Amino acid sequence: MKKYLCECIGTAVLVLFGCGSAALSGGVLGILGIALAFGLSIVAMAYVIGNISGCHINPAVSLAMLINKKLTVKDFIGYVIAQVIGAVIGIGILYGIIACSGLDVAVTGLGANGFGELSPINLNMLGAIITEVVLTFVFVYTILGVTSDESKSQIAGVVIGLTLAFVHIMGIQLTGTSVNPARSLAPALFLGGEALKQVWVFILAPLVGSAIAAFTFKFLNKEENK
Repeated sequence: MKKYLCECIGTAVLVLFGCGSAALSGGVLGILGIALAFGLSIVAMAYVIGNISGCHINPAVSLAMLINKKLTVKDFIGYVIAQVIGAVIGIGILYGIIACSGLDVAVTGLGANGFGELSPINLNMLGAIITEVVLTFVFVYTILGVTSDESKSQIAGVVIGLTLAFVHIMGIQLTGTSVNPARSLAPALFLGGEALKQVWVFILAPLVGSAIAAFTFKFLNKEENK
């Protein structure tokens, strides 16, 4: 249960500060600032809960660890449930903060992902799927690489956080950047409407990208692992 609680807390922090920065301060922070908010959230949590749960705080990361046999099916299910609950808690806190202000929650967007009219550049559905698959592949592949070598354990959190930041730098103007099904599901649940109708893309595409990254890593490193 400690592992699941850590995943819940970590995901809540990531979603609250990442989506909160996008929803409340995007005009001030800009793309780089929002990207850093997501990335630094990972860095902070990695050094707090990493030794307990591994700090996945993302169902796509947990799927890759399952495929690479670093996570059991039981723990995978527990992790995903905890991550979704944590994401909902994070967005719930953000929703409450916004509700206490003069802002309209719907106008802030809660950091939700989207394509078509919900994309800053009107990216279509196919473009959104390709974007999320590729960005998640890069993110997860980096995680698998940096966590497979114990000599890199001290810098793993920083590398993973910076990688999340750099995929956001490209992805924010396209889809808002998901690469994390739990992070996408939570704001869509609170907003409903078109955001909820589109959320399947931001659940499925990151999982596909993660699976491709996991199998690619296994194939390219199988001799080294032996």
